[in-house]
Amino acid sequence: MGDITAHQDHAPGFRGIKLNWDWVTRPLFGVALAAVTVSAVFSGADYMAVFAAAVGVAAAREWHRMITKRAFGPDFYITSGAIVSTLLAALVWPHSAIPWVVLALGTLVSLVASQLRQELALWQGAGAVYLGGPMLALLQLRGAPHGAMIIVGLFVAVWATDTGALFCGNLIGGPRLWPSLSPNKTWAGTLGGVVAAAAAESAFVAFLSGPPLFGAILGAGIAIIAHGGDLFESWVKRVFQRKDSGSMIPGHGGVLDRIDSTLATAPCLAALVLLTGFNPLFGVLP
Repeated sequence: MGDITAHQDHAPGFRGIKLNWDWVTRPLFGVALAAVTVSAVFSGADYMAVFAAAVGVAAAREWHRMITKRAFGPDFYITSGAIVSTLLAALVWPHSAIPWVVLALGTLVSLVASQLRQELALWQGAGAVYLGGPMLALLQLRGAPHGAMIIVGLFVAVWATDTGALFCGNLIGGPRLWPSLSPNKTWAGTLGGVVAAAAAESAFVAFLSGPPLFGAILGAGIAIIAHGGDLFESWVKRVFQRKDSGSMIPGHGGVLDRIDSTLATAPCLAALVLLTGFNPLFGVLP
C-alpha cells in the first residue's frame, strides 16, 4: 500500500473532487492481483510458496535498487537466494525452526558481503529479513488449521485498509498525517482505512457465522499495523529520495508499494496464531 494520492496527473474534477487515472487502473489491477493471490493461497502450499518466492524476488529487486540504484547487484541475488531457500526449507520442514535458520544465514551472508564492499551493510542485509520473514510467516500460517481462510481474512482487512484510505484521502482530504514523512497521507485517509478494514473484517467473520464485533476489532488492529507498514516504506523512500519503489504495477507503483502493509501485518498475525493459538476466525470452523 503506497502513497494513495501520489500521482498528480488529474482528470477533470467533479464538484471539486480531483480524479486521476489511479481511480481506473488501481481497482482493475487490484482485483486482478487479488484474484491471483487468493488462487495461489487455496491451490496449496507448493503453489503458494512459488507465488511468495516470485513476489519476494520482485520486491528484492526494488529494495536493493532503492539502496544502490542497481537493479541486479550482488545483494539482490543474495537476498533472492535467501528468500527462495527459506521458502523451500519451509516446504521440506514445515513445522521446524530450520527455515528461520536458513533466513538468518542468508541475512548474515548479505551483511558480510555488503560490508566487504563497504556498501550500506545494514540496509542490504535488512532486505532478506524485511522481505523473507513475512513470506515465510505467510507460508507457515498456511499450514495452520484453516490457514488458507485465515490468510484470506488478513488480506480482506489489508485490502479494505488500502481502499478506505484511497477513497477517504481523495474525497475528504484535510490535515496531513505526517507531512515530513509522507506528504500525501491524510488523517481522513488513515481513519477511513481503519473503519473500512473493521467493516470488511466484521462482514467476513459474520459470513463465516462468527461474532461480527470481534471481527471488527481484529480488522481495526490489522489496519493500524498496515498503516505502520506503509509509513515504514514511506520513510525508507524518503531516506533514499525515491517517490515510488517502482512502476511494475499500474496504479500501484512498485511491488513494495503494493505489499508494504502485508510485510508488517503477516508476521504479527502469524505470531499470534502460531505462538499463542489465537484463532482469527474465532472458532467458527471445525
